[in-house]
Amino acid sequence: MSALWIAHVKVTDEAAYKEYATRATGAIADHGGVFLARGGAYEQLEGKDRPRNVVARFPSLQAAHDCYHSAAYQEALSYARNAAERDLVIVEEV
Repeated sequence: MSALWIAHVKVTDEAAYKEYATRATGAIADHGGVFLARGGAYEQLEGKDRPRNVVARFPSLQAAHDCYHSAAYQEALSYARNAAERDLVIVEEV
């Protein structure tokens, strides 16, 4: 079953976050991830507003998990840690 990687982000350091995004894109693709939404228009209906919303589909929950814990993604993530407020979840599709 495929899985979705859903991130809600408020960027606080544009330059560092751009470096994260550049590096993360390759790591996500290497694990079969395909972006379905990446920024763009949105409507906040409930909860905390984070103006950048990203959804990627992976072949499986395990592939999304492996991507997050991979050396390449963890290196990319080091650029985002102090450059954004983020919530990230991976969810198996039905």
